[in-house]
Amino acid sequence: MPAKLSVNINKLATIRNARGGNNPDIIQAAKDIQNWGAEGITVHPRPDERHIRYSDVRNLKQVVNTEFNIEGYPDKRFLELIAEIHPEQVTLVPDPPDVLTSNAGWDTIANQTLLQDIISEIKSSGSRVSIFLDANPFMVEGAKKCGADRIELYTEQYASHFHTDAEAAIRNYVFTANEAENAGLGVNAGHDLDLNNLHYFAKNIPQLLEVSIGHALVCDALYYGLQNAVQMYKIRLNPEFGSI
Repeated sequence: MPAKLSVNINKLATIRNARGGNNPDIIQAAKDIQNWGAEGITVHPRPDERHIRYSDVRNLKQVVNTEFNIEGYPDKRFLELIAEIHPEQVTLVPDPPDVLTSNAGWDTIANQTLLQDIISEIKSSGSRVSIFLDANPFMVEGAKKCGADRIELYTEQYASHFHTDAEAAIRNYVFTANEAENAGLGVNAGHDLDLNNLHYFAKNIPQLLEVSIGHALVCDALYYGLQNAVQMYKIRLNPEFGSI
């Protein structure tokens, strides 16, 4: 089965916030994106609410009928939101409040006690937990010990080197995904995946269950339209892409 596409709508909220008001309407966009075939909606609320607002998350809860994935750093306010919303999946990301975008995975060994306590709290409310990880097989065992259900491979390094040497770029991701499978953990992926590099990644990571894509998809929507962009990303997740 192809990996599922969860569309990160943070960028749509950034556009809305730039002018105030409610254009684009991200609640309507989330409904449309699901109707056009996406299997999930992802949001990443940050403390300064510079894109997705906490109020957006509450409103989205009413319309997301696929899988709601909420990403973020597990501070007190974030955990209170999770306890209120009960999303299908929570993706824990180790980014401090002042970073522009997520830029590293967890050190699951150094943060084992912290993550164990947080994951136990989240799972008690019924959400699946995924941990954002670099392509480092040595971090997988720590993720398992912390109680995570899945890992999300941070794919910026893959995307950065894909065009110069795709085989080398994906090598550590293959090792890490294999280690996760052996540990009984599911595998997600996200960050800088786009129409050029997505299919190669999905084809070479057969364990891949889900990708979360926002920035590139919204950029492509400027040229192709949002509905077409969603379909184009879904097609590239199909193992038969290239022969279709």
